[in-house]
Amino acid sequence: MSDLVDREYDLLAERLAHQGLDLEGIKERLKVQEIETPSWGYGNSGTRFGVFKQAGAARDLHERLADAAMVHQLTGVCPSTAIHIPWDKVDDFGALKQEAEDLGIRIGAVNPNVFQDADYKMGSFANSSERVRRNALDHLVACIDIMEQVNSKVLSLWFADGTNYPGQGDFRRRKHWFEAGLREVHEALPEGARMLIEYKFFEPGFYLTDIADWGMAAFYCKHTGPRAQVLVDLGHHPLSTNIEHVVAFLIDEGLLGGFHFNNRKYADDDVTTGSVNPYEVFLIYNEIVAAEDDPSIRDLDIAYMVDQSHNIKPKMEAMIQTVVFIQSAYARALLVDRNALLASQTEEDTVRSESILQEAFTTDVRPLLARVRKEMGLHPDPVAAYRASGYFEKIAEERVGELEGAGSWG
Repeated sequence: MSDLVDREYDLLAERLAHQGLDLEGIKERLKVQEIETPSWGYGNSGTRFGVFKQAGAARDLHERLADAAMVHQLTGVCPSTAIHIPWDKVDDFGALKQEAEDLGIRIGAVNPNVFQDADYKMGSFANSSERVRRNALDHLVACIDIMEQVNSKVLSLWFADGTNYPGQGDFRRRKHWFEAGLREVHEALPEGARMLIEYKFFEPGFYLTDIADWGMAAFYCKHTGPRAQVLVDLGHHPLSTNIEHVVAFLIDEGLLGGFHFNNRKYADDDVTTGSVNPYEVFLIYNEIVAAEDDPSIRDLDIAYMVDQSHNIKPKMEAMIQTVVFIQSAYARALLVDRNALLASQTEEDTVRSESILQEAFTTDVRPLLARVRKEMGLHPDPVAAYRASGYFEKIAEERVGELEGAGSWG
C-alpha cells in the first residue's frame, strides 16, 4: 500500500474518531459483508437482438464456478454463487456442491426458470392450463430438491407471467392461481430455507404483469407464509421510484429478503451497479445500515445478490468492479453520523440532515477499503490484481469453441 493511501487512511481515522464513530467496528462489518455473484454473469449473453461472445467467457457451469471463485479470491466477500435451472443443470448436484467447496465458495440461491419453455408462452402459475400450472410447480419442487442437495437456503423466484392485450386473461383468476401455486412451493421448502418473490412492472407482458410491483410481491408473501419475502431488483421499477423508501418499508414489515444488484437508465438495463445512479445505491444502504443499528429490528437477513448482463465490459472485470462499488456504498453508509442525523431530524434542520448524508457519500472510502483488504490478506485493488494475475489470458486461450451439453441462455 502506498504512503499516500496510508496517509489518507490516517486522516479518515482521525475524522471518524472526532465524530465518535468506531473505525475498527466499521472495518469488521466490511470484512464480513457477503455479495453473491450469479453464474449467468460469467457466460456469453446479449440483448434481444443477438448474443455477443467474449473471449474467455465461461462455457458451462464448471467454468462459471471457477470464475466466481476467482472473484471471491480477489475481493474476499463473494463466497457464494447463484445458479439457474435448467441453465446450470448437472447430473450430480452433490458433486457440484463439493466442487464449489473445493474452489473455496458455495452454491447460493437456486433460480428456477418458468419462462423459457414453449409451454410457458401464456404464463406459468397464471396459465389457464392446469397442466402447465402443474408443470411449473413440479419444476419449482425439483429446484427445491436441488436446494437440499447443494445446501442452498434461498429459492429465488421471478415469473414472466402477464398478458399483452386487454381481455386476454382474467385478473382475479390469475391472482388466485398464483396464490395457490406459491403456497404449495412454500410448503415444500426444506427446513431453514426461504423463498424470495421478485417483481417487475413490465416485460414481457406489455399490458399486464402478474407481479408488477413491490406491493403485490409483499401481498403474496403475506398470504404465502412466514418464509416468503420480497426480492428487490434495482432495475425493476418505473423511473424515479424511491427505492430506498421501498427498502425501508419492507424492512419495517419484516419482508425484505434480498436484492438483485444492477443499474438502469431507462428500463431493466442490467448494467453495472452504480454506473448510472451511485447516490441511489448509497441511500439504499443508508436505510439498511440504519436498520442494522436499530435494536428493535430483529432477524434482519438480507441476501445481497448481483444480477447483471455484461455485454460490453469484460465479464470478470465488470463483476469485480460491481462488487467493489457495492462495498464502497456500504462503507459510505457506515460512515453516516447517525446520532447527528437523528438530532438534526428532530430539530427539523433539513439542510444539516441532508448534509450529513452528503458528507458520508462524498467521502473517498478507497483508503478504508484498501486497508480492509490488506488486513484480509488481499491486494488493495482487486481490478488491478485481476489484470496482473494472467487469469484472463489463461481462460481466453483455454476456452475456445462450444462445450457439448453445456447449458446456455444465449
